[in-house]
Amino acid sequence: MRRFWKNLNILYERILLIIFLLVLLIVAYCLYDTWYVFDHAADDSYLKYKPTASNAEEAGDSPITEDMAAWLTIDDTGIDYPVMQADNNSKYLNLDPYGQFSLSGSIFLDFRNASDFSDEYSLVYGHHMEYGKMFGALDDFLDQSYLEEHTSGTLLVGRTGEAEYPLRVFASMEANARDNMIFSPNEEEGIEEYIKTNAEYYIDCPELQGKRILGLSTCADGDSLTRILVFCYILDNNSKGEGNL
Repeated sequence: MRRFWKNLNILYERILLIIFLLVLLIVAYCLYDTWYVFDHAADDSYLKYKPTASNAEEAGDSPITEDMAAWLTIDDTGIDYPVMQADNNSKYLNLDPYGQFSLSGSIFLDFRNASDFSDEYSLVYGHHMEYGKMFGALDDFLDQSYLEEHTSGTLLVGRTGEAEYPLRVFASMEANARDNMIFSPNEEEGIEEYIKTNAEYYIDCPELQGKRILGLSTCADGDSLTRILVFCYILDNNSKGEGNL
């Protein structure tokens, strides 16, 4: 009987050891997975292909896929990314600008929008990553002071930046993902007035009313339908956007 209990104790200890090792492996995998996702989100190798006057040829021959529609920059933030566009809104959720699998995905333009951003309202999406990566930087705009201090940006349209438009950030808000007015670009009229009425943080820019609008959208968190949105006016090449900005 004593031998039986001794063997049972040994078996029990071995089972506990196996459980401990399994838990350790799971924790190690979770840590690796977190590092892997962040490492890909932090990869800025694509920046050398950002269209400029001096590298148009290099940008045109870059390994970024032909789905690149533009390049988006919001000054003094971490937002400085190529903007992709596919024939659906799923493709670039888990593909990087090179077309490789990545959980951090890409910044991408809604498939219903014109690729030259000529619509009255264009909508761009990006994952909400930690430390301000991808569109995690949109969080900061849910503060009136920050909004007022970060109003400038640039939209380079085309693979080689054939058209360059200054951006002026003017509003931010949280909205439900089922809000058709916000999430049906180029299908709903009156978006400018809707933003003015519903935005939680807003800069009145009467001299810019009627300009095209660019919306930037990201998830507030992974478990809800809440989205964080920042809105910009797309200015003409000769627009200075001065005044209340």
